[in-house]
Amino acid sequence: MYNLISFSGIFILMAFAWILSPEKKTINWRVITWGTGLQLALALCIFVVPAGAKAFLFINDVVIKLVENASAGTRFLFGRLALPPGTRNETGEESLGFILAFQALPTIIFFASLMGILYYLGIMPRLIKVFSKVFTRVMGISGAESLSVSSNIFVGVEANITILPFLGGMTRSEFCTILSAGMSTTASNVLALYIFLLQERFPTIAGHLISASILSAIAAIVMSKIIMPETERPKTLGVDVPPYYERESTLMEAMIKGANEGMKMLVGIVALLIAFLGIVALVDSLLVSAGIRLNHLMGIGIDWSLRGLLGYLFYPLTLAIGVPPSDAFEIARLIGERAILTEVKSYQDLALLLNAGALHNPRSAVLAAYALCGFAHVASLAIFVGGTAALVPTRIRDLSEVGIRALIAANLACLMTAAVAGTFLTDGSLLLGK
Repeated sequence: MYNLISFSGIFILMAFAWILSPEKKTINWRVITWGTGLQLALALCIFVVPAGAKAFLFINDVVIKLVENASAGTRFLFGRLALPPGTRNETGEESLGFILAFQALPTIIFFASLMGILYYLGIMPRLIKVFSKVFTRVMGISGAESLSVSSNIFVGVEANITILPFLGGMTRSEFCTILSAGMSTTASNVLALYIFLLQERFPTIAGHLISASILSAIAAIVMSKIIMPETERPKTLGVDVPPYYERESTLMEAMIKGANEGMKMLVGIVALLIAFLGIVALVDSLLVSAGIRLNHLMGIGIDWSLRGLLGYLFYPLTLAIGVPPSDAFEIARLIGERAILTEVKSYQDLALLLNAGALHNPRSAVLAAYALCGFAHVASLAIFVGGTAALVPTRIRDLSEVGIRALIAANLACLMTAAVAGTFLTDGSLLLGK
C-alpha cells in the first residue's frame, strides 16, 4: 500500500508544481516524462535488481570506510573530544559523547581535499561529463544547465563555475534549473557529515545519500521545468559543453586548495548554525508564548514553534510521499525544520529520533533521509543566488526574481526523490536502514 502511495505522490507533487507554474501551456513534457522515467529506472535498479542492490551496498561500505579514515586527523588534533560515542582510544580513554564541532564537522575538510585530488586526476570531470551527456541527449535540455546540474551531484555552489562562459546568456528557466539543482542536492564533502550523524543506527545511510543526490538532480530538472517552463531558446540547447575549470599545477596544490575550500565551507556552516539557531530560538520563544495563551483561550493544542507550524504545512506532502501516518508528523517537522535551520540540524534530529526509538516504521527513516538530502532552505537561497550573481553581475535581477521559485522547486524535488525511493522500498529490502 505504501509503495502505491509513494508512486501516486510523485504525480501529486508535480501537480502542485504545475499549479504554481506561470506558463502552464508551454511545459516541455519530454523533459518531465524522461526525467521521471530516469528516476524510476534508477530507483528500480537500486532497490529491486539484485546486482544494483549489491553495487549500492558496495558503494555504501566504501564511503563508510572513507568516513572512518577521515576522522584520523580529528582524533589526532582533538583527542577524546573527537571519539564517537561509546568508543575508546588506544590508551583506553572513553568518548565524552557526541560533539558536532569536533566529530562530524571536520570530516568536511577531508572530503573537500579528496574531491580536489579527484578533480586534479581528471576523475570528477569525466563523471560530470557522463551525467551531462545523458541529461542533454535524453531529456533535451541545454548543455550548460546539464553540466551545472551534473556538477551539483558532486559539489556545491562552486558548480556554476564550470559553466562560467555560458552564464551571461542563460534564460530565466535555465537559471531556475541551476539554482534548483544547487539547492536540492548536496556537496559530497557535506554528505560525510550526514553519514557520521546517522551511520550508527542507519548502516546503509551512505548509499542512500549518494543515490538521493543523483535522484534529486534529475528531480530538480523536472520540478524547475514545471514551475518555470522554458519560453526562450537556450544558446546551448542540445549541445554538449565542456566543463570550465582551472586545473592545479600539482597534486599537492590540489589537495591543499581542496582542504582550504573545505575549511571555508565548515566555517560557513558553523556561522549559519549559530546565527539561525539563535534567531529561530528567539522567534520560537515569542510565537510559543503567544501561542500558549491562544491555546488556553481557545482550548486547542497547536504547536506554535516554527518547526511545528512548518510541520503542519508539510504534513500532507509527507503523507503523499509514503511516510506511514504514525511517523508522518515527526518527519514533516524535520522537513519543515530543514527549510529554516538547514539540513544539518534536521539530520541531527533524525539521528536523535532513531536513537530514542521514536519512529515506528523503518521506512520512515529511509524516506526522511531522501527528503532531507538537499540544501533546500532559506540560507541556501541567499548563498546560491548571491554566489551565482557574483559570477554574472549583469543578471542579478533575473536571478533574484527566479530565486523563490527555485527554492520551492528544490523542496518539491527533494520530496519527489523520497517518493521515488518509497515506490520500490519494501520491508524485505536489503537497503532498509534498521
